[in-house]
Amino acid sequence: MTRKLLDDCFLHDKDRLKHAEALAILKSRINPVASTEEIALTDANGRVLAEPATAKHPVPAHTNAAVDGYAFAVASYDQATGNTFPVVARAAAGHRARDPIAASSAARIFTGAVLPDGTDTVVMQEDCAVVESSGAALVTIPPGLKAGANVRKASEDVAAGTLLMAPGHVIRPQDLAGLASIGFGRIKVFQRLRVGILSSGDEVIRPGQPLAHGQVYDANMPMLIGLVQSAGAHPIDLGVAPDRPDELKAMLKEAATRCDLILTSGGASRGEEDHMIEALEQLGKRHLWQLAIKPGRPMSFGQIGDCVILGLPGNPVAVFVCFLLYAWPLLRRMGGAPWPEPRRFKLPAAFDFAGRKTGRREYWRGMLVEQSGAMAVNKFRRDGSGLISGLRAADGLIEIAEEAGDVNVGDLVTYIPFSEFGIA
Repeated sequence: MTRKLLDDCFLHDKDRLKHAEALAILKSRINPVASTEEIALTDANGRVLAEPATAKHPVPAHTNAAVDGYAFAVASYDQATGNTFPVVARAAAGHRARDPIAASSAARIFTGAVLPDGTDTVVMQEDCAVVESSGAALVTIPPGLKAGANVRKASEDVAAGTLLMAPGHVIRPQDLAGLASIGFGRIKVFQRLRVGILSSGDEVIRPGQPLAHGQVYDANMPMLIGLVQSAGAHPIDLGVAPDRPDELKAMLKEAATRCDLILTSGGASRGEEDHMIEALEQLGKRHLWQLAIKPGRPMSFGQIGDCVILGLPGNPVAVFVCFLLYAWPLLRRMGGAPWPEPRRFKLPAAFDFAGRKTGRREYWRGMLVEQSGAMAVNKFRRDGSGLISGLRAADGLIEIAEEAGDVNVGDLVTYIPFSEFGIA
């Protein structure tokens, strides 16, 4: 059953929030709301695990050969001179030798085969000499092999009872291999959040239509669809809301009945033609946040029942940055994962920036460059929040703290790669 959101999730008592303060409010008040479902393991990539994945059996389940060769007991082996042993058995993957191997004997073995009883070491076949004598095979093993050579011991990867992954883990391709290795054919995961995406404005039209004077193509919708997918959620295109309060209100009210969260772009401020705030206040609860960040200062957060509403700015760069900073971790947490903290890396700046205004946190579009054999980060030359070209050129965000001043070439700056948000 879907869990309820906390009441007044976004309420705060400050006129202007710093970035860290905004995150602290969200972290403390947002809970997972997604229900769970069981799916095939092959469909689980990118999903959020909803049950403990504990190994019922060890991995490997049996001690086995890591190479094709010959298995023998090191107690019968002379490390200084080597030995010649009769080959008395054969073991292939899925077909173990039926009887124990006597001392001073060897078994022909293949990669993945269970080590026969009485043996503990394997020599690679290319290091051996094999001859026939009186109808029997004899293998000559060279000196210098260590006990346990070329053997994969039972449970050396995972011991029985090990918690491989905890609920909330975002499943990656390599995790699918791990889950398969401990026997999971189906897995319980959190259902994908249903995220409605609503553009707004009489001037906004969808790409593919003729562009009239004063109109603009909706660049935010396809971008937000991709961003929502990168956060592991299911996007729902709600269309473009006109600048008519009654129609906007009706669209929001209907969408709130079938979405866990609604993202709106545009109309987030208090202009005469910005009707989003009024519609939210009439339908539910709305809190307008003035954030001390650039780009993306005005954002609205609210609820219509148990549906969260995030009012993003209208310019594409501000939409992109605000989504990464606030919507992306919010979706991950609501969808069952722990609140994700993107890693930050200190890199030397390959640019100068003079006259920076302090008191707000800024996010510049950054491109990785190589200088003298080391990585550095350069800044996109312009900062306009409508410049999509800056997003396309960038590999990540340069984060400039509130108190930081001018930047000179060689200064260490904080860099957050887009890969931290699931964007390749």
